[in-house]
Amino acid sequence: MAADSQPYERGGRGNTPRLSGPGPFRRFMLASMASISYPGTKAEQLLLAPQELRTADPSFATELYNGHFGLAGRLAEVNAESPFAIVPPSEGWARELYGFSWLRHLRAAGSELSREQAKALVQDFIALRRSHQALAWKPEIVGRRVISWLSNSVLVLDTGEPQAYETFLRALTSQLRYLSASYRDAPDGVPRLVALMALIYAGLCIAEQQAVVERYSRPFGKELDRQILPDGGHISRNPDALVELLLDLLPLRQCFVARDRPPPKQLTDAIDRIMPALRFFRTGDGTLVRFNGAGPTPTDALATVLAYDDVEGTPVRTAASSGYVRLACGPTVLMCDIGPAPAQSVSTCAHAGFFSFEMSSANSPMIVNCGSPAVDHEEWRPFARSTAAHSTLTFEESSSATFASEGANGGEMLSDAALTGPLNAQAALADQGDNFRIKGSHDGYVADFGVSHARQLLIAPNGLLISSEDKLSAPAGLKSPDGGLVAGEYAIRFHLHPSVRAAMAADGKSVVLTLGNGETWKISSNAPETKIEESFFLADARGPQPTSQVVLGGFMGEASEVRIVWNIERRADGGDGGRLVDPNETAPEAA
Repeated sequence: MAADSQPYERGGRGNTPRLSGPGPFRRFMLASMASISYPGTKAEQLLLAPQELRTADPSFATELYNGHFGLAGRLAEVNAESPFAIVPPSEGWARELYGFSWLRHLRAAGSELSREQAKALVQDFIALRRSHQALAWKPEIVGRRVISWLSNSVLVLDTGEPQAYETFLRALTSQLRYLSASYRDAPDGVPRLVALMALIYAGLCIAEQQAVVERYSRPFGKELDRQILPDGGHISRNPDALVELLLDLLPLRQCFVARDRPPPKQLTDAIDRIMPALRFFRTGDGTLVRFNGAGPTPTDALATVLAYDDVEGTPVRTAASSGYVRLACGPTVLMCDIGPAPAQSVSTCAHAGFFSFEMSSANSPMIVNCGSPAVDHEEWRPFARSTAAHSTLTFEESSSATFASEGANGGEMLSDAALTGPLNAQAALADQGDNFRIKGSHDGYVADFGVSHARQLLIAPNGLLISSEDKLSAPAGLKSPDGGLVAGEYAIRFHLHPSVRAAMAADGKSVVLTLGNGETWKISSNAPETKIEESFFLADARGPQPTSQVVLGGFMGEASEVRIVWNIERRADGGDGGRLVDPNETAPEAA
């Protein structure tokens, strides 16, 4: 048995809103099917508890004792009431409540009081289960709850209380049967994997459940092969998904070893692919890049999973399947999104950020995307997904991709709307010897405005000069949905990390950036207008942080083509830097 696993010996309803989830009839049908579909027997004995890799906060127990139940950035006052019988302050709070991941905080407290609190809350859930909101029965939430119960079962079970022990196992069996009939209904992507993982975890942790492991290992392996791309990225193109998955995949692998079973090849292969992908997505300051749903980097979780990385090799330059380029040139790390949108079924967190980029120097972040906000700032999510929240070009303040609910019934875009486009998105990296060239284009603005966008970035081998061009083309002339467009406004945005200070240079056309490590860089261009505007860095655990953005702007009128050349160059001596370099010429290596 693995050292990380714990052995076992046998042993007021509220008026709550109905949050999204399977309705009563659907739940009844699934429960009816469960007795037929579930291959396992009634749980009678737990053999081991999976290791919990997520960081725990012991102070949660004290707050709970004082009547405060804080989850997903929201605080509920429970006092003498059960948290399962109150109106939840948000859907995110309710999801975390029903997922029971918070049990780890009570376990970390290590007191008899926290143990009694945990036992009482689990018993509360079991007693009130028929009155729970529909949200509680979403397959991915049931899956998370099963994993949490198993991982923290040493906290809530007492072999000296046979009746409570049996009640817990009976409730666990009931949820596993339900999950066996409903896991296919979980949303595509990470949620479906969580539902399947829960079934396999249970098959390994509960005695005499060999049939469960056998039944679900195959669909689980197929999902892993489908969702974890050959380069280690996730099909959603969200770097954060990799950390979340590893927190469950690594303990699952340990459970196979603890039961003297070889882990499935698909499981070990998926972990082996994900590890180098995580190194690929790390920036100079150790955080993950902010593309396609990535938000505040869970630095504790990232450090935990990377501790299992035995290879620690140099990241590749191109993750072709995931659609990203990573160039580490001297002290500079530049990451660029060159991939098409993910499949619609996994696009509800994806961003309209094609050909946006992020850049850091040494350990100091410089140019970023705004990133995705934490769960307690959902109102920012529609903006976070827009093209304007990314370091790339926008035309007429519109997004290069289309959101499924955009404009529906005259309402605003839903934060979890599916995304498609941009059309004809294509890009590639070329090593030209004296520089690296990332070149691509898309037709995301053709349908509405008749404009296509092409971009190329040239990076010197020492990383101290990026010479670039954005080109807008309208061979058939400008158009607009209402037919009244005479001139279209474009904006090339460089969102800056909050640690960067920006100031207009003496020439009034360039911007000097001072990084957190004291380096100075300069952005110069041939754009008609250069401005420093306010921005917000959303990918911060504390909430949106005010910052700045450099905007190169102008108008496209009757001309069928507009070319904007811009450079980013480190200033070695505090001067104004060199001349504006056209990327269509040979870019000199910066001094």
